[in-house]
Formats: sequence, structure tokens, C-alpha cells
Amino acid sequence: MTALPKLLVIGGSAGSLDVLLQLLPELESQWPLAMIIVLHRKNDNDTLLTELLSAKTVLPVKDAEEKDVLMPGCIYVAPSDYHLLIEPDGSLTLDASEKVHYSRPSIDVTFMSAAEVFAARLYCILLSGANMDGSEGLQAVHDLGGFTAVQDPANAEVAFMPRHAMNNVPVDKVLNIRELVAFVKALR
Repeated sequence: MTALPKLLVIGGSAGSLDVLLQLLPELESQWPLAMIIVLHRKNDNDTLLTELLSAKTVLPVKDAEEKDVLMPGCIYVAPSDYHLLIEPDGSLTLDASEKVHYSRPSIDVTFMSAAEVFAARLYCILLSGANMDGSEGLQAVHDLGGFTAVQDPANAEVAFMPRHAMNNVPVDKVLNIRELVAFVKALR
């Protein structure tokens, strides 16, 4: 079996798309991690979101599909109305079980699943948003040796989600947008 790449999972809700649109153009074609993006959104704009993100980066961006295997330098977008899970072999599974924190996809579900598979080879960043999704997942990432970060609530469009995480779970870094871009660009 081929070794799994390191993984970055970015989760967010209201106000997080703008951060991604600033981050993605900065990533070079040889950026070596796999990336999963989990955004809360309506059920009718999957293709539009993926096309928008794809237009902002040289990296391939795709809607995550059942049995996709995580590849370095590829960005996978969690489809609306499905939780995104990672299997031990690095393949993706879509799950339509009940919503978590009123959300499907849930950031917590993906963070926790990724933590079980990637442990210390995992980086998770929680962006702007208006509910508690992501905090429990960051706790699991921390507990299994992964790296946790949140967008600085002071420059988040909706500060509740990153602030809730900061107040309730161990967070390794609090990053403004400029710092977040530099941090992600430097990941190896």
C-alpha cells in the first residue's frame, strides 16, 4: 500500500468562502498535501462551489466522491447533504446519516474521521461560522496528535465558530488570514 499523504482539512460556514478564495491562489502546483474542504451550504450549488474554487488555484479541485483515494496536491470538496468520512486506506466515504449541529456535511464528522486515520499527519483549520460545528472534531484531532488551528475571531466575518473552539478545546494556533495563508503555503 502506498503511504498516505499528509492531510489538511479546512472547515467553515458563513464567511469562510472569502478566506478560501484568498488562500487557494497562493498554493503552488507542487503543494504536497491532500486537502479536504467542508463548508456548510445549501444543497443546490455543489458544482458552482467547486468551479469557483477551481478557478482560483492551479491545484485540481473536485467534488469528493465515494471511494476517491486522497492524493497529494488535490483538493476534495465535501458535497452538500453528505457527511465526508475517511477510511483507513485513505479512501473517502459519503454518508447521509442525520445532521450534526444542523449540518450535513458536518465539520466535526470529517475532523474526527480524519483524526482516526491520519493522527499526527493531520492539520485541521476551523474558519468563520455561526454554530458549534468543528469544536468536537478539533478536540479529537488534538487528542490523536494532529495540529489544530482556528481563524482569528477578530477578523472572521462570523466569529462564533472559531471563538467557541478557542474557548472549549485546545487550539495550537489562532491565525489571521495573512498568517493562515503563510502557514498553509509552508506545510510539507
